[in-house]
Amino acid sequence: MPAPGSPDDPRTMRERMLAGDLYLADDSVLAEEQARASRLLERFNRSGVDDVAERHEVLVELLGHLGPGAEIKPPFRCDYGSRIRIGARTFVNYGLVALDVASITIGDDVQIGPNVQLLTPTHPTEPDPRRAKWEAAEPIAIEDNAWLGGGVIVLPGVTIGENTVVGAGSIVTKDLPSNVVAVGNPARVVRSL
Repeated sequence: MPAPGSPDDPRTMRERMLAGDLYLADDSVLAEEQARASRLLERFNRSGVDDVAERHEVLVELLGHLGPGAEIKPPFRCDYGSRIRIGARTFVNYGLVALDVASITIGDDVQIGPNVQLLTPTHPTEPDPRRAKWEAAEPIAIEDNAWLGGGVIVLPGVTIGENTVVGAGSIVTKDLPSNVVAVGNPARVVRSL
């Protein structure tokens, strides 16, 4: 089989993307999927304060999974929505950006502060493939009962362990174990729970 990103690779751009290989994001099929998500997000983000049922209905249609009792406050932005799974009783505050080129899995009872960014896309460091608009992605996982403070940024390929607390404004560049507090840029474990 040809190397990922090779013009001889017979897979569609969507198949390449879902496999975590290099792909071109301006593919027409992917653009259609993003347009669908954008239409649903527009409905979600313009909903009124009393439109809780409508927001829930939109999220059920948009996301890969929305657990019972989970809530996301608008505004909310994502690429596709279908690659995001949110567990039961999870609360997401205002301003989440979840770039779900790869999967984003958020467990049960997670708390996500305002203006958090979950960023799965990656780009080649070599200039020629980057100029040609090739990109890839790595999944993000946030395990049960974790808490991400306001403004936290989680980079591609990161898993945040169960019960872990990430301090406001931290940038998480590598996996964090369960039952710790981590802060800073890059986020470092400062104590156990």
